[in-house]
Amino acid sequence: MADKHRGKGNSIIRLKNVWKTYTMGEAEVHALQGLDLEVEEGEFLSIMGPSGSGKSTAMNMIGCLDIPTKGEIYLDGVNIATLHESDLAQIRGRKIGFIFQKFNLIPTLSAKQNIMLPMIFQGIPEAERHERAEELLKLVDLADRMDHRPGELSGGQQQRVAIARALAVSPTVILADEPTGNLDSKTGGTVMEFLRKLHKEKGATIVMVTHDEHVAKNADRIEYLRDGAIVKRYK
Repeated sequence: MADKHRGKGNSIIRLKNVWKTYTMGEAEVHALQGLDLEVEEGEFLSIMGPSGSGKSTAMNMIGCLDIPTKGEIYLDGVNIATLHESDLAQIRGRKIGFIFQKFNLIPTLSAKQNIMLPMIFQGIPEAERHERAEELLKLVDLADRMDHRPGELSGGQQQRVAIARALAVSPTVILADEPTGNLDSKTGGTVMEFLRKLHKEKGATIVMVTHDEHVAKNADRIEYLRDGAIVKRYK
């Protein structure tokens, strides 16, 4: 994880004139229309906007899940806009930590095993996988639940496991897609406390998509999208 004293003013993500166009029958739908966006190392950014504004498409671009129709996307200095899927997959595994609204934990694995899984794909030695997973469970206050499967955990506990899993390979950027969307307000507040803690104490770079203005205010900056472009900015 980045040192919190590093990188202020260092761009870690940069989108330049990014367009994403989908063909729907004879019609073209522009999900992104010349999007320009920059995220500094160690910054906590929220992306807001109404349904259909391009929030999820923008997240997919930053997360190396899709490539733009045109434009440039720089992640840690590398233009990922023209890479092949195999190269994108490698970058995702090494540089991006994902936190999903629906948790996306594997139900047959324990909390600890879920956290260890991305480390297996990165070839991290077994002893180190165990040690790191246990450290991350302590970080999210779930050391006493490491052998529990997702079905034995509350929604808030599952999301904290998902946060720990996102940190497993020490990613460059954490992407959180509606991280409180399936939680009640109290539990969602607890999850946001952990994200703020990661940002302030560990220097994590976090990009969060949310429709909830109250949740968005946890960030350093809010970018508001409409029709695939930024129309407002709040700090």
